[in-house]
Amino acid sequence: MSERAVPEWLTQWEYAHRGKHGEGVPENSLAAAQLAIDAGMGIECDIQRSVDDHPIVFHDWEVDRLTSSTGLTGSHAAAQLSDLAYIGSSEHPATLTQLLNLINGQVPVLIEIKSKPGYDVARSCAIVAQACQSYHGPFAVMSFDPRVARWFRKNAPQLCCGLVMREDEHGNTQKPWQRWLAHSIAKPDFLAYHIAALPSARVAKLRDGGLPVLTWTVNSAETRARALQYADALISEGAGLA
Repeated sequence: MSERAVPEWLTQWEYAHRGKHGEGVPENSLAAAQLAIDAGMGIECDIQRSVDDHPIVFHDWEVDRLTSSTGLTGSHAAAQLSDLAYIGSSEHPATLTQLLNLINGQVPVLIEIKSKPGYDVARSCAIVAQACQSYHGPFAVMSFDPRVARWFRKNAPQLCCGLVMREDEHGNTQKPWQRWLAHSIAKPDFLAYHIAALPSARVAKLRDGGLPVLTWTVNSAETRARALQYADALISEGAGLA
């Protein structure tokens, strides 16, 4: 458990996964963020890094799935990414600064920094910290990569930072020793745990010890019921929304 005080707001909200996206409203778009604000929900978003070191609100390592262009997200400059239109929408990928300007403290934000093996995630941490430096609304940072929480603990210790975890074949913490190692490196202020891995005796023990547990992605009535029983806050989309 973290020795830092976790902000009370963290577990008092439900968070729209990648904003309140849906038909004609792309994930991680400013339109999805506005719909979440209108619904009185917090916002979870993803951060990729542009080639010129801007934090971009975008999930994928490639632009192919969400736009009519192709190529690595990180090979584009921020201005190039902002020129891309989401498929079926007039929305464009936004910078973290643009997203924070829109939210303006109205709802809390969970900022997930993307990482992968061999990736210089410290650069992403630094540009996110810089973008958030003058932001006064509630926000927290999180990542699957335990080095993110470690970086913020060292370089921006006032910021709340969590560890995202999953246990299936898509994650890097499938085995108990890997989960223990990730947690020991991160020393997170909270966990954001995959709903498919709940209930978990280990997570329940950490939660009983005072570590807040959020869960994702709550996308059905069944996962919503399970999340309400085994977690402190929900990150939801689609049929999982209240």
